[in-house]
Amino acid sequence: MTVGVLVGVFILFTLLGWGIDAYTDYLWFDEVERTDVFSGVILTRLVLFLVVGAVMTLIVAGNLYLAYRLRPLLRPHSAEQATLERYRMILAPRLGTWIAVTGVIIGFFAGLSAQSRWGDWMLFRNGGPFGETDPQFGVDISFYIFQYPLWRYLLGLGFTAVVLSVIGSLAVHYIFGGVRLQGVGDRMTTAARAHLTSLVAVFVLLKAVAYVLDRRALLLEQHVSPGLYGAGYTDVNALLPAKEILAYISVVVAIAIIVFSNAVMRNLVWPGVSLALLAISAVAIGGIYPLAVQNFQVKPSLFDKESEYIARSIAATRTAFGLENTEVSQYPTGSGRPPETLASDTSAQNLRIIDPQLVSQAFTVSQQSRGFYDFGDKLDVDRYTINGKTQDYVVGAREIDDEKLTAQQSNWLNRHTVYTHGYGLVAAPANQKCGTGLPFFASGVLGSEGGENVNSCITPTEALEAEQPRIYYGERSTEYAIVGQNEDGKNVEFDRPQGDSNNAGEVYYTYSGKGGVEIGSFFRRMIFAIKNTESNFVLSDAVNENSKLMYIREPRERVAKVAPFLTIDGDPYPAVVEGRIVWILDGYTTAKTYPYAQKINLATETKDELTGTGSFALARDDVNYMRNSVKATVDAYDGTVTLYEFDDKDPILKAWNKAFGGDLIQSKDKIPPALAEHFRYPADMFKVQRNLLTRFHVTDPRTYFSGEDFWQVPNAPDAPQSGFQPPFYLNVKLPEQEETRFQLTAGVTPLKRENMAALVSGSYVNGEPRLEILELRDDTIAPGPVQVHQLMVNKDNISNQLTLLNRGGQASVLYGNLISLPLGNDILYVEPVYVKSSQAGAAPLLQKVLMSYGDGGTYVVLEDNLTKGLEALAALGKAAPPPTGTPSTPTTPTTPGATPTPSTSVSPANPPPGQVTGDLATAAAAVDRAIEDLKAAKRAGDLAKEGAALIALDEAIKRFQALGAASTSASPTPTPSG
Repeated sequence: MTVGVLVGVFILFTLLGWGIDAYTDYLWFDEVERTDVFSGVILTRLVLFLVVGAVMTLIVAGNLYLAYRLRPLLRPHSAEQATLERYRMILAPRLGTWIAVTGVIIGFFAGLSAQSRWGDWMLFRNGGPFGETDPQFGVDISFYIFQYPLWRYLLGLGFTAVVLSVIGSLAVHYIFGGVRLQGVGDRMTTAARAHLTSLVAVFVLLKAVAYVLDRRALLLEQHVSPGLYGAGYTDVNALLPAKEILAYISVVVAIAIIVFSNAVMRNLVWPGVSLALLAISAVAIGGIYPLAVQNFQVKPSLFDKESEYIARSIAATRTAFGLENTEVSQYPTGSGRPPETLASDTSAQNLRIIDPQLVSQAFTVSQQSRGFYDFGDKLDVDRYTINGKTQDYVVGAREIDDEKLTAQQSNWLNRHTVYTHGYGLVAAPANQKCGTGLPFFASGVLGSEGGENVNSCITPTEALEAEQPRIYYGERSTEYAIVGQNEDGKNVEFDRPQGDSNNAGEVYYTYSGKGGVEIGSFFRRMIFAIKNTESNFVLSDAVNENSKLMYIREPRERVAKVAPFLTIDGDPYPAVVEGRIVWILDGYTTAKTYPYAQKINLATETKDELTGTGSFALARDDVNYMRNSVKATVDAYDGTVTLYEFDDKDPILKAWNKAFGGDLIQSKDKIPPALAEHFRYPADMFKVQRNLLTRFHVTDPRTYFSGEDFWQVPNAPDAPQSGFQPPFYLNVKLPEQEETRFQLTAGVTPLKRENMAALVSGSYVNGEPRLEILELRDDTIAPGPVQVHQLMVNKDNISNQLTLLNRGGQASVLYGNLISLPLGNDILYVEPVYVKSSQAGAAPLLQKVLMSYGDGGTYVVLEDNLTKGLEALAALGKAAPPPTGTPSTPTTPTTPGATPTPSTSVSPANPPPGQVTGDLATAAAAVDRAIEDLKAAKRAGDLAKEGAALIALDEAIKRFQALGAASTSASPTPTPSG
């Protein structure tokens, strides 16, 4: 009795908890006007649970009951049967109940498994054609994305149902005498034999279906050498035929089991022989034969056999991740001197020196106005057009951090009803700094409370001011807020400080937007009191008939709940759009079953130095298809979630939109132009594409097979142990680009080396994504991020100045983002230098800008700001001896997959005729030989020879430069043109 009561109470509270969760979820979806998502998912899960659970229950329970009905009426007398009689006496009186309970339990767990597959079912029902076919079977890709996962799951359910039925039926037959282990005569009755062999035959037929699906599955597995996905030579020429033969054999065996065991031989000998033959065939045909083909045909000539399939995998991967239209250009660096026009170059002037991660604390210290305001661990970068000039800004939303409330402020009333929202978007130009080392604040300023006087660093700009600056929904809004209530007609929500530290005052406010769930009724207050285990919902006077409850306030959570099929980018960012602060988020559609495409782990591929300290980590999902198909916004004041179609060709997004009625996602042409101006290439998508391009920029199968032209992502320059260098947003014009763009850029280095190999950039052109590679030629050596950082900080005059910034150990030097910008005939490197005092709570201040041009060690300056640094570099270039030749301009972009045609350039390895003689000609020839030795070592993959060749090349270039400088000083030097 006691156990029954406890079980009943447990079930009651469990059901009550589920009911309250479902009801509060419904209220939340009703708030955002998306109850169709709630009902669509709930109904689909419920139907799958009931249907699959019922089918599984009927199959298992039906077979158990059939086994009972087929029991022999007379059982032989034996010790075994006497022992089983006690079990029959227990089961027989309530056998129907035992069978029903067993079937329901199995059906319940099967239903739980099925309801989690609601996404597979929706895609199965609503998926349309991709318009592309796989290269092996010529089947539309939609089969693999929309149908294959569900068929595979249903096949697994079938195997489970048959296996459980066999086990259960065998047990019932044994207990009731249909199967015997002792006594004379047959060990199994005719009826039991027919029943059990039929189930075994069904299992074998399911195995035949599995072999058919396995043929398609070969296109999704890692089989192609070296380490690529898809069916390789052995799979196509041995495994595919083997799977087909085994499928036919399985059908024959299933028929043989039924016929021989029940109609011909009427025993289990031939069915047993048939199953043994199937097992032997599976080992011989499906295992030994493909292994022999792999070892004796493929391995001796691996590339020749696998080249076709390597090409398939490369093409599929580039298509699945949006790499197929990547533009490739060559950029021949020449280790040249800084151009005289460097200081006036627009792209150089636009370079960002404000590091969004390091400057966050400076924002907080200078612009918090109250101790509980916070801007998070990392700010964001966006661009605004003001007075006809577009430039990038570092922006941050001033939010309330509940953990920074004092003990008095953090009681329940203050925490949830008073300190409910943040105030204002703070922005600063990314290429400027104040004389104190703080940013120039252009908007969202509330003033200073104690601390530094930052008035000289404030340049208010109305274009960045929001008409509705209050932030009720933000990245730091982790707790619920009760808003809209008045106490005797007085505002109770803290809004913002008024005045400065000498004229302290506070403004209060009452929320008047449409966000939040109304909790004026006693019933709703009781529901939320139970859900949040908080009695104040029903006891406190602060909750009244005007109150509204805001919960699930973090932008990523809101979008993920409205669109549960999307993967949300880890770096939402705020923007002022048409007078309101909105959070902009990128949503990805993904898949795991794109044939021949490389499979990656999202968490691994998007992790870098900043992951977890300013950007969210993505889930550890393995995917082989990814599209930035949705741009989402969350209104910071009322929490409105809006989804816009961005990739209007993505079949997966179309399927999801159809599944939810066709109006969940607004069409691309409905994106407001003011919002589109703030779209930026998504960070996580770019990281995935950049990482894949380190290998899949190679489109020639032979070059890919050799691995000689692979790249790698460099580590963070100032702290290599902290992870990969993150990409950075810049508003610049790169070589071969026709206009200045706001783009995400990142450098890559050759595999297992640290010199620069290429620069990858992602941007939008006329609203369409554009991915580009600016590749350095093999015969040029440019330092990579880690190398150039070491070269700059270790230069004699620079290292001394950096040491002085430590102020005798009372401060520490921190390095900001190292930016690499191809400019002129070489690469400009810019790295901000911050100084953080050892005093508690001190913010890092931008004191210097470290810059270099070319090889990273010849032209290096450390100046107070970007403008002075550019001027100093230009002066160094003007004072330096002119080079013996001028590198050519970069080549034009090539079509994807084509080999860029190098242009003729004047360099030590390609001197102009008639200008190099004597010792200089000998030195140039030595450079040529060193370059050829380096190329040969790279092709052979010999790291020792490659290192020796690099040393020889460095020595040869230095000798050539020394002889060149001596020859130019001995002859008149023409004045270079400006």
